Amino acid sequence: MFKLRFALGFLALTTVTNALHAQNQTDTLTLKFQEAEKRFLLNNFTLIAQRYNVDATKALIQQAKLWDNPALSTDQNLYSKGAGFFNHSDGNGQFFAQINQLFKTAGKRGKQIRLAQDDVNVQQAQFNDLLRNLHYNMEVDFAQLDNLLQQNKIYQYEINSSRNLVKAISAAYGVGNSSLRDVVRLQALAFGLENDMVENNRQVNELENDLKTLLVVKETTFIKPDISTPTTNATLNITALIDTAKANRGDYQASKFLVEQAGHNLSYQKALAIPDLTIGVDYDRASNYVPNYYGLAISLPLPFINRNQGNIKSAKFAIQNQEFVLKNSDLKVKNDVVTAVEQYNLSLQLFSKNNIDFYGTYDKLFASVVKAYKERQLGLVEFIDFFESYKDTKLKVIQQQYNLEKAIADVNYNVGSTVIVPQ
Repeated sequence: MFKLRFALGFLALTTVTNALHAQNQTDTLTLKFQEAEKRFLLNNFTLIAQRYNVDATKALIQQAKLWDNPALSTDQNLYSKGAGFFNHSDGNGQFFAQINQLFKTAGKRGKQIRLAQDDVNVQQAQFNDLLRNLHYNMEVDFAQLDNLLQQNKIYQYEINSSRNLVKAISAAYGVGNSSLRDVVRLQALAFGLENDMVENNRQVNELENDLKTLLVVKETTFIKPDISTPTTNATLNITALIDTAKANRGDYQASKFLVEQAGHNLSYQKALAIPDLTIGVDYDRASNYVPNYYGLAISLPLPFINRNQGNIKSAKFAIQNQEFVLKNSDLKVKNDVVTAVEQYNLSLQLFSKNNIDFYGTYDKLFASVVKAYKERQLGLVEFIDFFESYKDTKLKVIQQQYNLEKAIADVNYNVGSTVIVPQ
């Protein structure tokens, strides 16, 4: 049993060591948040692709401004007996040509331009919302990666301490000054820490993958966040933040633009019920009451049956639909801002300087407790309890820092603007 535990512990330790060695073999890129943010805004492929989508939609405004092309039609004798195909040499062959131009009535062209502009507004709002979401993912991943790397330091410190203890107690056991139970229990403690560190490194690898994609960083690069301890204590006015959120959040702005677009579409559908006018001139030779005939052609559909009733009714329902979508967006913005501010205040309260100073005393106490156990001034059970308490306390400190960093990201995300600058 002792050999089995030792083998498992050695395997886990080897895995951790290899993971850290592989990490050290990569190029490390240390970034402050502002530097990471700049890389994200300049390089992110998803944002670049969406920008082209906005530009493509803008081009449709130019298309909507263009007039319809004139239409040219012709009719002439194809074949006559004895003369052959398309023979007009004697001046008696029949020939007809007409050119028409469509004139849109009821301001349809202007309404189409306005609908095209509405599409641009919606696309731009959706781009802003995409930017907001990707920026939030980057900010949270950046903070979480820093949190995990800080946890790694704690695990490494405790693994080194437990490793030294295993060696010392094993030596003592060899000369009869310690029990096998103490050796096995300490090895089990080290084994658990090493497993925790392996799981921690797995999460680090996943976040590295996400961040390298967001920041467009070389695949062999290891990103190391450089984050300062949050010291902000911003006073947040909820009413003002809600107004800011409505002005900046892409999802809310898109809902507003869709309501406007629905209204413009109804106006356009009503205009489609009014017939367009086609005017043309034609020339006819050898098939009319005079040898050379010049005529004026006017075409106007008669709206007796199809007056676009269905599309008009559908457009009215679409307006009602978008109005309720906007109301829901308005409610969501208010709830999101209030919840984010409350969470920020709670995280700020928990992450107080007094608590951090209190937790800091554990570092000094930890070394003295390890020494006391080595000198047999402290029992195994008491030592294990303190050992685990130390780890849990230190991890809670780091988690509280991450919770505050995430709360800051949540405030900025839900307001749609950088209200609190990340450290």
